[in-house]
Amino acid sequence: MAAEIRSRSPRGPVLLTKIPGHREQVSAASLIPREDGVITASEDRTLRVWLKRDSGQYWPSIYHTMSSPCTALRYHHESRKIFVGQDSGAIVEFLISEDFNKMNFVKTYPAHQNRVTEVIYSPGSQWVISTGHDKYLVWMCTQSLAVVGRHGFNSWASCLQYDEDTKYAFVGDFSGQINLLKLENGSCTVISTLKGHEGSISCLYWDPIQRYLFSGSSDHSIILWDIGGRQGRTLILQGHHDKVQGLTYVQLTRQLVSCSADGGICVWNMDIDREEAPQWLESDSCQKCSQPFFWNIKQMWDTRTMGLRQHHCRKCGQAVCGKCSTKRSSYPIMGFEFQVRVCDSCYETIKDDDRTSLATFHEGKHSICYMTMDVSRGLMVTCGTDRLIKIWDMTPAVGCSLATGFSPR
Repeated sequence: MAAEIRSRSPRGPVLLTKIPGHREQVSAASLIPREDGVITASEDRTLRVWLKRDSGQYWPSIYHTMSSPCTALRYHHESRKIFVGQDSGAIVEFLISEDFNKMNFVKTYPAHQNRVTEVIYSPGSQWVISTGHDKYLVWMCTQSLAVVGRHGFNSWASCLQYDEDTKYAFVGDFSGQINLLKLENGSCTVISTLKGHEGSISCLYWDPIQRYLFSGSSDHSIILWDIGGRQGRTLILQGHHDKVQGLTYVQLTRQLVSCSADGGICVWNMDIDREEAPQWLESDSCQKCSQPFFWNIKQMWDTRTMGLRQHHCRKCGQAVCGKCSTKRSSYPIMGFEFQVRVCDSCYETIKDDDRTSLATFHEGKHSICYMTMDVSRGLMVTCGTDRLIKIWDMTPAVGCSLATGFSPR
C-alpha cells in the first residue's frame, strides 16, 4: 500500500514514502517517535496506525472505525495515549500497546457541541484542551471528565497551541485574530489579542525556547510574533500563493518550515536580523506627489483634479498613488519573497543583493491540508486533499545532518 520514491532535487526534501488507503481526506497525522510508523485520522471515520514492514512498505497494524469523522489527533508518546477529536464534538481517548499492534478504548470526553478543530494533552495539568466550531476553548480533567474551564469567542476557533510551563493557550480563530489566554482551574485570563492577518488563522506553532509564535493564514502569509522579546515585534513572511496549512520551527538550525494548499514547501532562514514591515500610513492625498485620493472631495474641488486610487509602499508604508509606485520588487529581509508594490523612491534604494532570497521553495506535489514534523529525526509528514500521506526526509532541505543533532531513524 506504499511506494518508495525519491525526489529529484538532492537539496530539497526527499520523499521517502507515500501511503494511500484512506477513502476521505486525512485530517491529521502524527509520526511515532523512535519508530518507523505514523498514526492517521481521517474524515472516513478511521483511525489507523501504519508501521513499516521488512519489505519497506507501510501497512496498517491498527484499523479502527469511529462513530463520526475524525477531525483532530494528538499522540503523547510517553504515556502512549491517543486523543481523537470528532465531527460530533466528542474527543475519544485510546491507549496503544508498546508494539503498536493493539489499541484499547479509555474514555470519551463530551467537549464540544460541534466539530473539534484541535486537541492537546497536558500531562502536567492532566487536562485535555480543545477548540471547536462551537466557538469554544474547553479544558477537561482526564481523571474525572469534568469541565475545568471554558472560554467563548466571537468566531469559531480554528487552531490551538499550548505552553505547558506557563499554562498559556494560543487560539487562532476564523476572524483572523489570535487570542493569548492564561488557563486556570475554573477560569481563564485574556492576556492579549494579536491582530495582523487579513484572513482566518489556519495553523499555529509555538516555540517555547525562543518564545516565538508563528501563525499561518488563509491570506497566504505567515507572521512571527516575538512573545518573549521586544513588545509588539512582528515579522511578516510572504512566500506562499495559497492558504498556509502547516508550520514547524527547527530550533537547531533557526529555520521555519511551512506548507500550503498549493503544495508548496518553504524553508525560511530565520537566523538573520530581519526587518519589520512598516505600518501602513493613512493620508487623504499621495504622500509623494500630494495628489488627492478619490475620497478627498475638498481637495479635488479646490484643485479641479480627479481623485486617485490609494496604494501603499510595502517598504516604507507610505500612502501613494499609482504614478508614484510604478515599480515592483522582492525584499526578502522584510519577508517579501515575491515582488510587491514599492514606491519609486524606495525602489531606487533596493540593491540587487537585497533581492537575494532568504528561503528555499520546494514542491510537495499534492495540495497539502496538514503537516507535522519530528524535528529530532528531520522527518516530516504531509496529508493532502488527494488522500495521500507523504513522509519526507527534510535534512537536505534544512541543511542539517545526523552529526549536528538529528537522531538516527
